[in-house]
Amino acid sequence: MTSPLQTPLFQTLCVIGPGHIGSSILRRARLEPALATRLVTTDAIPAVRETARCIGLADEVPDTMAEAVRDADCVILCVPVGAMGSVAAEVLPAMKPGAILSDVGSTKGSIVADITPHLRPDIPFVPAHPMAGREFSGPESGFAELFDDRWCLLTPLPGMPDEATQRIATMWALMGARTRAMDIAHHDKVCAMVSHLPHLIAFTICGTADDLADESRSEVLDFAASGFRDFTRIAGSNPVMWRDIFLNNREALLEMLARFTEDAQAMARAIRWGDADFIVDRIERGRRIRKTLIENRQA
Repeated sequence: MTSPLQTPLFQTLCVIGPGHIGSSILRRARLEPALATRLVTTDAIPAVRETARCIGLADEVPDTMAEAVRDADCVILCVPVGAMGSVAAEVLPAMKPGAILSDVGSTKGSIVADITPHLRPDIPFVPAHPMAGREFSGPESGFAELFDDRWCLLTPLPGMPDEATQRIATMWALMGARTRAMDIAHHDKVCAMVSHLPHLIAFTICGTADDLADESRSEVLDFAASGFRDFTRIAGSNPVMWRDIFLNNREALLEMLARFTEDAQAMARAIRWGDADFIVDRIERGRRIRKTLIENRQA
């Protein structure tokens, strides 16, 4: 991996929470010398810190967040969205003036609301959300190519230095991602549709299957076709992370769920009354969306 940068973007890059996303950032930074000279990570859970040390995710894995961020030029919060506020309250007082704070959470409205009360005037905060990830979790689940050709959405805050936003955009470009700036409310609505609602549906379908009578449930699991298997893959995601996402983006998610429910009911009516044209139209629309995703390299 090469970069036109002559010197590293950051001398010290610190990741708080080396889970799936955090460990993938660190792995990519290991391979991209233009990102950082020194890598630091830590986690509130001792076992996670020990795993990070054992697999060599970073140059240093301190026991406390304050120690981890002390000399960092950039700190990225990779913790569940429900923990962003409390973690920010712990790390911000220990950060050096001029360092940049960022995050990777998918509910920007709640994250900004939770972090803003703890911000310092000498620490720019650049919210970010890489649209990447799989159902796995933990330090060993990351991989350096996770962000290749994925989108990272930035939601810059008023009054924050443009230079800080540009540095975070450059960081994600070095990670292999494409970046786009977006309004916070619009971001949350888009993510409710393309990410949060599909996960809600997957969890619900798996719950429905689990509630079937024992004999039917066994057959569902024995003979699961690819469609159901896809849902179970999504449903294998971290429950704490997705609990926090659902609760912290509830308004946008409930709006999209209501729209989906209406559309599902319309499809049910078409099936009940034999409206073949309606059914074919919906299937064709789905095929067009899939074709567009492939053309956009997002499939």
